Amino acid sequence: MGETRVDLEHLLEDLRDAYPSSIADTILTEIIANSLDSGASRITMTVDPAQSTLTVVDNGSGMQRKSMRQYHDIAASTKVRGQGIGFAGVGIKLGLLVCEEVLTETRRGNTHVATRWHLASRHRAPWQWVTPPGLIGEQGTAVRLKLHTPLSPLVDPGFVEGVIRRHFQPLLESPFDSFLTCHYPVGIAFEVNGRPLERHPLSAPDQAPLAVRLARRRKPSALGYLSRHTTPLPEDQRGVAISTLGKVIKRGWDWLGVTSLQAERINGLIEVPDLAASLTLNKGDFIRTGAKGATYLAYRKAIQEAVSRQLEAWGDGRAGTPEASSRMMRPLERDLDRVLEELSDDFPLLGSLVERRAGGQKRLPIDGKTLDSAAGTDAIAVLLTPSTAEPEQNKTEPAQPQTPSPPPDQDTAVTEPATSTISDSTSAMFPGHGRSRAPMRYGLGIQFEDNPDNSELGRLVESTVWINQAHPAYRRALAS
Repeated sequence: MGETRVDLEHLLEDLRDAYPSSIADTILTEIIANSLDSGASRITMTVDPAQSTLTVVDNGSGMQRKSMRQYHDIAASTKVRGQGIGFAGVGIKLGLLVCEEVLTETRRGNTHVATRWHLASRHRAPWQWVTPPGLIGEQGTAVRLKLHTPLSPLVDPGFVEGVIRRHFQPLLESPFDSFLTCHYPVGIAFEVNGRPLERHPLSAPDQAPLAVRLARRRKPSALGYLSRHTTPLPEDQRGVAISTLGKVIKRGWDWLGVTSLQAERINGLIEVPDLAASLTLNKGDFIRTGAKGATYLAYRKAIQEAVSRQLEAWGDGRAGTPEASSRMMRPLERDLDRVLEELSDDFPLLGSLVERRAGGQKRLPIDGKTLDSAAGTDAIAVLLTPSTAEPEQNKTEPAQPQTPSPPPDQDTAVTEPATSTISDSTSAMFPGHGRSRAPMRYGLGIQFEDNPDNSELGRLVESTVWINQAHPAYRRALAS
């Protein structure tokens, strides 16, 4: 009789490599994200360097015994794709790589159980039921990681606090409290070693609130701010961050396709609850294709306009697509059209940039050109209702309660930003015809940057082509 063997250690290492952050950063971020998905309003973290332990306790919904058993199957998943901001308990599973053992205790209703789990070899990760140690109260889940080494950053209170502030920034800033009330009615409280994490006030001398409205909603669909500082910021704090349900997914300037003459002194944050449904399977990025990808691209386009308007109000003439002579831009646009149309069949991520017409014709509209008049308000339904054109396979993850989406026209006590909002602009609409729910095709943006240390002439980020003006080839072409 044959036997199927799985290299669990290699599987976990591949999972670890799917995240851009360090393994310690990913473990903590994903444990907290899954706590939030379970409905927790209080999350406490206790580090003990002497014992090399990190204990995370939440007051969420907890797990039933059956779910607890399935939770130990590294490949198992029962949570429907598109729900929540945490992935399959991946933080705890990755913990097997750096821990002597992982203790998990959960309580839900009459169920109160606990297990110990460890990676015994490359192919074995045994676990057993144990007596609950009493880490939780009436309900919730507790995880205690026993690290291999006391030098792990996971037993450093400063590191733990930094991860929370960096990855869950909206949950610690008051401008987002009322905006996220529908998802977190009593707010979220974090505690590290018995000390509640304080909310740091926004301290930049120039603060500009931003709001994005789509599909004639009275309540903003995205809310945030831009800050302009007097001194340069640390590199990891520059640019605009985008979050969904309180979890920061991207940060910087590249993803947005907008540049600033004061890039090192400006940062900001935009919260978009609707984009939780557009997260990739590992919850670390946004989908680029299909109806969910079109939703992300629609918000990205609208945020581009809102940020560009504020930068222009601050006298930043570099915001948005730079004005270039038609003699230089027209050949460039024509060449980009041709090359990307040819590549779109072989690279699906480029397909969202190319509009396919009847008869097999393809067109790649450059950002700023007029969109078809057929892109009317009927097509905005793509953003408000699930697409019926692309039924997805039932990809699942460990069970967590689904976070309800706010009704489209529900009014809440959200302070209206003084800056401009985007309503019914062509950039916030989904091109389509009639009432069809085809994914939107977005134009390509062109941005210029001076990067003499980069040997590349250009790069494609999201739907923006960045052209390196300092590259010798560009300078030769400009002079010819």
